[in-house]
Amino acid sequence: MSESSITLSREITATRIPQGEAITLPQGTLVLITQALGGSYTVVIPSEAGLYRIDAEFADALGKEKPEVSSAPANSGPISEEQVWGVLKTCYDPEIPVNIVDLGLVYSLNIEPTDAGAKIAVAMTLTAPGCGMGPAIAREAQQKILALSGVADADVQVVWEPAWSPDRISEEGKKKLGMF
Repeated sequence: MSESSITLSREITATRIPQGEAITLPQGTLVLITQALGGSYTVVIPSEAGLYRIDAEFADALGKEKPEVSSAPANSGPISEEQVWGVLKTCYDPEIPVNIVDLGLVYSLNIEPTDAGAKIAVAMTLTAPGCGMGPAIAREAQQKILALSGVADADVQVVWEPAWSPDRISEEGKKKLGMF
């Protein structure tokens, strides 16, 4: 195979795209990385059809360093919207090389200060209602928000109203997708 072929060094769990189904890939499986953004990897298995997402926790099986957890430095004040939006920009749709914020998938962000730390609520959608990757993308966003200093709880919900459309893509996202 090509130089970008990688043989998994151990058994891992991956997510089948777009179904969102968790599957086990055995040690020795040959994969090709098609996208590596935000700490996760989208791969194709030449011997099978379809794409698979491999989370950062399994980076070592690909011969990659596990990415540092994106965390805001400790601050003396409350968590800011800017910090949360920044971490959401590190979450990517596994089939599209644009983050979920620039894709226009994040509909709302609410920060509720509490004595124990901020409670963050996010409402997001997907580009297509039938996409099974929603729970995986929402879970990644939640984990990254929880890694922020000063956050006590994070709830990321996938919603379908209003329906997503390409009009929601930011100018930066459109540039990355060649939509000009």
